[in-house]
Amino acid sequence: MTLNKVMIIGNAGKDPEIRHLDNGVSVVTLPVATTERYKDKNGETKEQTEWHNVVFWRQLAEFTEKYVRKGSQLFIEGHLRTRNWEDQSGNKKYLTEIVADNIRLLGKRPDISNNNGANNIAANQTAEIKTAEIISEEPSPDDDLPF
Repeated sequence: MTLNKVMIIGNAGKDPEIRHLDNGVSVVTLPVATTERYKDKNGETKEQTEWHNVVFWRQLAEFTEKYVRKGSQLFIEGHLRTRNWEDQSGNKKYLTEIVADNIRLLGKRPDISNNNGANNIAANQTAEIKTAEIISEEPSPDDDLPF
């Protein structure tokens, strides 16, 4: 048995920018910061911030573009994926990112009333979309079954 599951609560590092691939699929890549606060041996409060590259596909990308703004507090569930490639100098490069399966908006809602006519959601309401309702990019192993 294996498990590849990530859950983070953090803040968007910038406003999302949506891209549309040639096949019409929408994608957003968004940096999300998580901060750990602790006291050192002298009793001073210290902070350590980690930045995570999060990728949202299809309807999650469209939702993220509409409702997430720089600084928005987010709960994200997903899985890790590592990509690799060779740069122009022939050096192998690696990038590990979180592929979002679920997003939940937390905290105070930013003002989105001027964002392409998007409807404002009540300030205390959370919004959620699960990719279970979204067609997966990868074919399911059950796709070949005749029933």
